[in-house]
Order: sequence, then C-alpha cells, then structure tokens
Amino acid sequence: MAYDLITMGRIGVDLYPLQTGVPLARVSSFGKFLGGSATNVAVAAARLGRRTAVITRTGADAFGDYVREALRGFGVDDRWVTPVAGLPTPVTFCEIFPPDDFPLYFYRQPKAPDLEIDAHELDLDAVRAARVFWVTGTGLSEEPSRTATLAALAHRAKAGTTVFDLDWRPMFWTDPEAARPFYAEALRHTTVAVGNVDEAEIATGEREPHAAARALLAAGVELAVVKQGPKGVLAVHRDGMSAEVPPLPVTVLNGLGAGDAFGGALVHGLLGSWDVERVMRYANAAGAIVASRLECSSAMPDPDEIEAALTAGAVR
Repeated sequence: MAYDLITMGRIGVDLYPLQTGVPLARVSSFGKFLGGSATNVAVAAARLGRRTAVITRTGADAFGDYVREALRGFGVDDRWVTPVAGLPTPVTFCEIFPPDDFPLYFYRQPKAPDLEIDAHELDLDAVRAARVFWVTGTGLSEEPSRTATLAALAHRAKAGTTVFDLDWRPMFWTDPEAARPFYAEALRHTTVAVGNVDEAEIATGEREPHAAARALLAAGVELAVVKQGPKGVLAVHRDGMSAEVPPLPVTVLNGLGAGDAFGGALVHGLLGSWDVERVMRYANAAGAIVASRLECSSAMPDPDEIEAALTAGAVR
C-alpha cells in the first residue's frame, strides 16, 4: 500500500534547555527529543492519522538507535533510515528566549549522515507511489544528497503532490547565490513550495510575499505558500484561488518546530482535498499549538487538539 507521505531530509537529536530565558552557557539541564525538519513533518502527519515514512541516514551510534526507536514510537516507518559508519548522528542545541528569539546550534561535523543519502539506494518506486513526497532545501546543500534529491524528484515527475520545503539554512551553504540554481531545478519538479519570506527570496530573488508567490508559480509549482510570521500565511494557487490567513493567537514558549507542525497539517489538508483557506487555517493552528510547547516532535498535535484550537480561536 502506498504511503500517504514520504519525507526526505534531516534527522537528529534535539537537546532543548529545560530553563527558558537562560543563555546556553548557564543551562544546567536539557530534554532529549527526536529532531530534524523532514523527520518532524513525518511525525506531525502521523499524529494526524497518516501513513508516513522518512528517507534519511544516521550515525552508527547510540543516538542513531535512539532516533530510529523514536520514529517507530511515533508510528513513522523507519525502513529507509540507514546508518553511516564513521559519522555521528547530528545533535542540535537551542536557546529559548520567548517570544521570538530561538538561536540554533547545529553539530553536524565532519558531515551529517543525512547528506550521505545516495541516489542508487533510493526506492524510487515507493517515492513515485507515495500520495505526497516532501523534500527540503538542506538536502540540496551537499553531495550525494543533492543528486539523490533531484533524482527522486525527476523520477516522481510530479506524480501526486510533491512538496519542496525551501528550508534555507545559511550555515549549510557557502554562498546563497550557489543555492538558487539547485532550488530552481527542484521547483521544476514540485507541485507545492513552502517557505518563509527569507527562504522565498533565496529561491526566487523576490522578498515581497505576493511577488514571491507569483515567482514560485512561474518556476513551476501549482501552490505557493509563503509564511509571514506575525502577519500569518499567504497561499496562492495557479488556478487563481488564494488565501491570506492571520496567525492563531498563542503565547509562544518555543517557536522551533512550529513550521514542521504546519507542514504535517498542510499535508493532511492537501490529502483531504480541502480548499486553500481551510488548509491554511488548519496548518496555522497546528503550528501555534507546537509554538506553545517546549519540544517539537513529541509536541505535534492530534486532530482533536487542532479542532479545539480552531473552535476557541486561540491556543489556550
């Protein structure tokens, strides 16, 4: 049976401070959580009842064992999560200064195993058969992951829904200009593009949300989703439908992971063939719920929680 969603990209361990408003140098205790953007999206969709899997790689170490066990615990298929000898499973630390300052510290040296995904090892039939396939900008930052990502997109050839999470992380690239040709190639093979205004600018050169959405449509996608932070989210479909939805009121504890919750809920709505505005409101609510919690993967909401937040008009 085809998967509802297969994601491809980062995995690792998030170590989040259990004290907020404290610089990392003075934090005394941490919580350990499954992390990685593509991984979190798969977890978020699984929480909403979707059959999901992730294509990624870990170190052949204890943290690699942990993330695979965590995936299974969340109901995400880990059959395409394989170890790489000699490379450690990535660890990410953050600082938490609510409501809007959450610095990240990536430990992905000498190289992250998730960038060692090889095109020759991909189950291309499963990728093509999945109802939704999700890739990220980070996957384009180094070889062999770059070739594997583009090969998977080309083989899929826009079968079903293919989502490109623009996912711009400047620390993974030597030059923003070097990223744009690879982003353009990925956009040719995708039906949905999702990113904030910074990421849209990297992909298209346009920063103003409506202009960026038009540029993403011109690049080949059918639905452009531009997240605008406190201003909400803009979604524009090639058929002329559009929606600009404000954020759901929330007291932010940790904004990290909110975008991944948004992504999982976006997938859920697209699979349900909902109209654009309903999808955006639902995804906004999912993101707001996670922003109100410390962790990411284990904070992903279930359908009842999202519906309750939508009914209340806020996250309580």
